[in-house]
Amino acid sequence: MTDSSATSALPPPPRAYRWLVLVFISLAMFGNYYVYDCISPMADVLTAKLGFTDANIGLLQAIYSIPNVFMVLIGGFIIDRIGTRKATLAFGTLCLLGAATTASADSSALQSIALTLGRPFGLAADSGILAVMAAGRLIFGLGAESLIVAVTTAIAKWFKGKELSFAFGINLTIARLGSFAALNSPSWASWAFDDWRKPLLVSVAFGTFCVTGAIFYWLLETNADRKYALGAAGSTDKVVFSDIFRFTRSYWCIVALCVTFYSGIFPFQTFAVKFFMESHGVSRETGGFLSSMLTLFAMIFTPLFGLMVDKIGRRSFFMMFGSLLLIPVYFVMAYSSIPLYVPMAVMGIAFSLIPAIMWPSVAYVVEENKLGTAYGLMTLIQNIGLAGFNLMIGWANDYAGASVSNPGGYDLGMWIFSCLGFFGLFFAWLLWRSETGAHAHGLESIKA
Repeated sequence: MTDSSATSALPPPPRAYRWLVLVFISLAMFGNYYVYDCISPMADVLTAKLGFTDANIGLLQAIYSIPNVFMVLIGGFIIDRIGTRKATLAFGTLCLLGAATTASADSSALQSIALTLGRPFGLAADSGILAVMAAGRLIFGLGAESLIVAVTTAIAKWFKGKELSFAFGINLTIARLGSFAALNSPSWASWAFDDWRKPLLVSVAFGTFCVTGAIFYWLLETNADRKYALGAAGSTDKVVFSDIFRFTRSYWCIVALCVTFYSGIFPFQTFAVKFFMESHGVSRETGGFLSSMLTLFAMIFTPLFGLMVDKIGRRSFFMMFGSLLLIPVYFVMAYSSIPLYVPMAVMGIAFSLIPAIMWPSVAYVVEENKLGTAYGLMTLIQNIGLAGFNLMIGWANDYAGASVSNPGGYDLGMWIFSCLGFFGLFFAWLLWRSETGAHAHGLESIKA
């Protein structure tokens, strides 16, 4: 009997086994999301204890995105070459190593190494802690996005032809719980925020899930290889440059909307807790919860909005509506006394609505054999925007002197975010024009 016939004779894995695999591999994503969002709630602590400027804080978030501009080119190739088990463990280990390096920023040895490497780039001699933190966030970024791709590939392998969409939804819900926990850490770990290092050590503890989840996934799949017939891995986000010139206007409108939309959300979250505390006088605990409302809304409403557009279509119209929602929220927070829960709820609806429609819409406007390139390119350009706007908002806050004694200094950043909302609306309108014209791909008309 050949190996292939022996494999085909094996039964498929039981449903409970597949869901157990999903839970453990999603734990790796849970740790990943926690480590990414741990900086925002402690931004004011970094300013008070280490003298960090907002530009420094923006750098810690921006540098996460910089390696992903390049990793998206090779991450899929690595996963294809070494398999999802090894890739998940390797990228999860990088995430944990990055978190541990960031938390060890007071190490004189690490500071010496970081300063030596950073000297050609003009790094000042007294910025050792910042240099180590930035290096840690860089290492984390090298692993984080590729870990997401590896997990996505593994889920496709285990659930293709079964409950794939639902499995992705559960995976994303578990992952976003990591963000929710990080942003609300001032409430459940208030004891840690009297010092800059303790919240980072907490993030290291959560970062261990990146590795333990990957290890349990390895063990479960290794056991399954001997007992069950598994599907092939899904396609990964690899960029094939020759395909770039074949994409349609609708695709590029979606990419432009993706960049402007996420650049208005995640860089805002970088400084949101500090902004809420210094401009509106709320506690760190309240500020963390307000910021986490975006995650909470997304966990609840993203699958519901996805189901809605599957039933009624009108995808480009609803993306235009979601972009419109973003424009006033920054002005409301900057210039009005309306309770912050109101604009954050409106932002949460937009954060649930647009991603629920935007990412699946790519599959309607791009041929199936080019989807890996399409998603990879979209992720690449998105990370360029996230890096640039994290740096820009940090610079804008410092330029305008944003602080507890000068809350109006945050207004410049709010104007930048609102302008991104206007551009997002413009690109969504261009998409709507394209999808109601002669070269439409069915975004407005296709229904489940």
